[in-house]
Parts: sequence; structure tokens; C-alpha cells
Amino acid sequence: MRTSTVADRIREATVLLGDGPDRHRYPDPTGWWRAPELLRELGPALAALFAGERPNVVLGPESRGSLLGPLVAVELGAGFVEVRKNRYPACDSDRWLQRTSPPDYQDRHLRLGFSRRLLQAGDRALLVDDWIDTGGQAFAAQALVADAGATWVGVAVIVDGLRRHEPRRQLRVRSLLHSRDF
Repeated sequence: MRTSTVADRIREATVLLGDGPDRHRYPDPTGWWRAPELLRELGPALAALFAGERPNVVLGPESRGSLLGPLVAVELGAGFVEVRKNRYPACDSDRWLQRTSPPDYQDRHLRLGFSRRLLQAGDRALLVDDWIDTGGQAFAAQALVADAGATWVGVAVIVDGLRRHEPRRQLRVRSLLHSRDF
């Protein structure tokens, strides 16, 4: 009998959505959060993708990256920074780094950012998210890391849905699954 892997459990917890004659069906990842054993394993599995790279800061974009990022940060013994979407500083003294993303999977340009004090020169930053489709948000996060003078380690995602290899290479994407696995 074969032992179930994290990837197997991710596939089992994923429901494909799409109605009737609509040929476009897409995986709904919300079942991942409901499976306690899988949720417990996601942080260590994603952290293992970059364990030898020694990131000391994990970035997680709102909203699902903000769920996964702390799980990975704890596993790596790193800090966590939430990358906010279309938010602005709370006051004039709160200096922010901000970048506008290239088009994302819904063809939106998002304004991504975080407080400047949260990422410093010398930090080694790893971006964590559930899915990467176009790389738009990851490219904006990579630019934010450069703006801070920090080092980009790469992107750890549950599912790699990139259609081209160039963004995968430029962003240093590593994943647990590919979209074709569903």
C-alpha cells in the first residue's frame, strides 16, 4: 500500500468548480484549510522547498499568502511580512514601499506594499502563496524586495500554474504541484 503524500492530500482536498456547459473548470483551494492534517503539513512542505536557502523573512500576499506565510515562517524560524493589496500607509509617518503589479490572473494591476520598517537591507526574503498563475504579484513583490535592499530567495507555492518557463526561472519558483496535476 502506497503512503499518501502531501501532494496527494492536496489533490484529495481540492474541489473542481465550474457549471454545466462551461468548459473552464478551476480548482477551489478552500478545502485545504479544512483538513487539519493537511494544514499542519503545508508549512513544513513549503519550507522544505527552500530550506537550504536560509530565508529570514517570509512575505505573504493578502489573502491566502497571509494564511500560508506564517506557517512557513514558523517552520523556517523566520519573521513574516504581509504584502498588502491596494492599501496605503495609516499615517504620514508610516513610510511604505509600494509597487504596482503587472496584470494578474484576473487582468488586474494591484498596488502591493508594506511598511518600510518591516524589510531591511541584508534580509533574505521568500514569497509564499497558494498559487502562481501569471507571476504578476510575485514580480511586484520581487521589486519591493529590491527596493528594500534585501535579497530575493524565491517563491514557494502550493500550485505552479505558470504557462511559460521564463517567469518561473526569473522568480525562482518552486512548488508542491503543477496546475496540470488536477
